[in-house]
This record gives sequence, C-alpha cells and structure tokens, in this order.
Amino acid sequence: MMDDLFSGPVATPGLTHLRGYVVNEAALLDELDAMTSVAPFRQMSTPGGKLMSVAMSNCGSVGWVTDRKGYRYAEQDPLSGRPWPAMPESWRALAAAAAAAGGFAGFAPDACLINRYVPGAKMTLHQDRDEADFSAPIVSVSLGLPATFLWGGAQRTDRATRVQLNSGDVLVWGGATRLNFHGILPMKPGHHPRLGAARINLTFRQAR
Repeated sequence: MMDDLFSGPVATPGLTHLRGYVVNEAALLDELDAMTSVAPFRQMSTPGGKLMSVAMSNCGSVGWVTDRKGYRYAEQDPLSGRPWPAMPESWRALAAAAAAAGGFAGFAPDACLINRYVPGAKMTLHQDRDEADFSAPIVSVSLGLPATFLWGGAQRTDRATRVQLNSGDVLVWGGATRLNFHGILPMKPGHHPRLGAARINLTFRQAR
C-alpha cells in the first residue's frame, strides 16, 4: 500500500487526502464482486421517502441502512434477512493503515458502507453521525470514475472546498472535523476499465 506509487498526503485543513494510496485495485474489486453477489447493490429511500441516486451495499458486523424508519445501523441485510458479508481482512488492514497515515492510529472499523455512483448520481452535503462514538475517524476509498468531493465545515451553510478524487485515492478525517459536512457533486460520464461507467466508494467506520 505504501510504496513509491503513494504520492503522499495532500494538505486540506481537517482532511487528509492520500493520492494513489490503493495500488492493488483489482484485488479489492474481486472481493467486492464476491460480496455484492451476496448483498447486491440497491437504492435505498430516505426517511422522507426520497429514493437515493446512489446504490448501496455493506460489509462488516453491521451495515448502514435508511428507510421510513430512519437512518441506522443494522446487523442484517433487510433484503435477505441474513448478516451482511464479513469485511475482508485486507480491507480492514487498508483502512487501519490509511487512518494511521492520517494521524489516527488504532482504527478498527466494524462497518463498511459501499456506494455505487453512475453518471448523474450525487451525495448532498451531510454528516456521518449515526455511529455510537465519534472518536474514531472516517476512511473513504475511491475506485473507478473520478469524482469531485465537497469538504464543508461544521455547518451545512459553510463554504465547501472541492477535492478532486481519482481511482485509488483515500480520504481520512476525524477529531475536530469528524462531523464536518461533506458530499459528492453529480458524477460526470466516463469509462473505467473494470467498472465501466461507475465509481465505487468504500466508507469505513467504527459504528459501535
């Protein structure tokens, strides 16, 4: 993970951007295919009934879900009633190493939200605040098409910085900026050799 292909962190206040940090994308995507064959991507609805433009799945001991009952973590996939696929040890190690590179040693994620973006899909500014303890960081891995990440402040109305993400980039944030608002601008058309017209985002969290 950390060899001569890792270009080093990029300075953005409160955010560590590890460019090209993932150097074995093929292995990650092979494991992703295996997991999503068990827990397929699906578009969830917000508590207000709005269908999200991003398709989602999960792995780990718990998975993030949303429906009329609200935002929460659940031990079972609501589509199958079975536990979410286990998080691969290689994924856990990647997240822990990236967190340490961002200044957060000892990160032990128990949940990974897997988002699939296609052209036009987006994620509006939001906070990751459904976890039981905010002391652990967030680690976000980008694969596939490039995307524009919005890095905001403590309030939704704070001006957001635009961060360009390419396949293999990792973002880490936590501590004082753990609850900063963030999002993704609408995806532009493109083609990735393995994923086609899609971007995958792996968001590692310590949910419980």
